[in-house]
Amino acid sequence: MVQWDGLENKTTVVIYGGGAVVAVWLSSIVVGAINSVPLLPKVMELVGLGYTGWFVYRYLLFKSSRKELAEDIDSLKKKIAGTE
Repeated sequence: MVQWDGLENKTTVVIYGGGAVVAVWLSSIVVGAINSVPLLPKVMELVGLGYTGWFVYRYLLFKSSRKELAEDIDSLKKKIAGTE
């Protein structure tokens, strides 16, 4: 509870936490609705497999593309941390 006491904006943290819970709840409703449509789950599986295949071909097969992916990830980390 020491971290909680050190927070300046407790209401913002509570609002973001509540928003995250609502987002997870809504996404579970959407996934349940998609699963209830007979053909749609199989189409979504095909889309996922296609994207996975593309990602492997684009970023993981060759050394130069793996290096590019690592650089992109490092750049994203710097943007998130605010050190760029």
